[in-house]
Amino acid sequence: MTFSNPALLAVGLLVAVALAWAAVAVARRRAAALAAAGVAAGGPGRGRGRQAGVWLSIAGVAVLAFAVAGPAASVRVSHASGTVILAMDVSGSMAATDVAPSRLAASKQAALSFIDAQPDNVNVGVVAFQQGGLEAALPTADHAIAAAAIRRLTSGGGTSLGDAILASLSAITHRTVSVGRDGSAPVIGYWPSATIVLFSDGQDVAGGTGDDTASAAAVAQKAGVHVDTVGVGTAAGTTVVVDGYHLFTALNEATLKSIAGATGGTYHPAQTASQLNGIASSIDLRLTVTHQPLPLAGAFIALALALLAAGAVLTVARTGRVV
Repeated sequence: MTFSNPALLAVGLLVAVALAWAAVAVARRRAAALAAAGVAAGGPGRGRGRQAGVWLSIAGVAVLAFAVAGPAASVRVSHASGTVILAMDVSGSMAATDVAPSRLAASKQAALSFIDAQPDNVNVGVVAFQQGGLEAALPTADHAIAAAAIRRLTSGGGTSLGDAILASLSAITHRTVSVGRDGSAPVIGYWPSATIVLFSDGQDVAGGTGDDTASAAAVAQKAGVHVDTVGVGTAAGTTVVVDGYHLFTALNEATLKSIAGATGGTYHPAQTASQLNGIASSIDLRLTVTHQPLPLAGAFIALALALLAAGAVLTVARTGRVV
């Protein structure tokens, strides 16, 4: 327990001690006067009963001293906070319609629902990735900026999942994050309150390789950043027209599960529009535990008033006087 004004507590307790000393002194003088006059005190316990109201009132003053000092308890509170990057696959394969109305359109709707569900203390950013990654909106508490960036997305180009992860880490750390030519993971600090939510069909083309993706995932894992992956598409796949060519595309769950597993994240299947609509509730952000002060002055005031009232009632009942 802490006090915002301990000086008032000290003064209040001194007043209570002074009142207690005065009550004892008065009781002794009264007993001595009665004994000198040859008057019996009235039997054991009656003197104490007569003083009960006084002592309850003194206790009320002592409790009131705690109340005016501004007492507060430190309470552990868990809440979602930190940074979330929505990494959106806008490659040509996301125009496929095996998830209605299209993979990208359904992903955008799910991302908007996710943004709407986040509290103000969660910063949300958007990275639209083709080859090389494209940062669309830096993480901010103004969720309208992220939502506007999502609505502007259109499909086209290729996909490199490794570059998508690195672009997302760059948005989190506000500096360019890249993997060395030897595949070594750079030291970017520890960001345990950051999460990347990657919407993709798992098609890793446009120069991306499994090693590139694994290296990028290792950077995220080392930095304490979880990557939750959302698999958009169906295993049966479909044909999509990209730059005049008919290309077959299907959901690659293995790659997305590998990314999530390597970073401590979770893979979320979204092979239908209804599954995508439930993404906002299925993704759990890490909880941050903070200590917040819980004011206790009201409770102490209530207790003080109860003691003072009880003391006044006993005093009146036993002596016919308020004091």
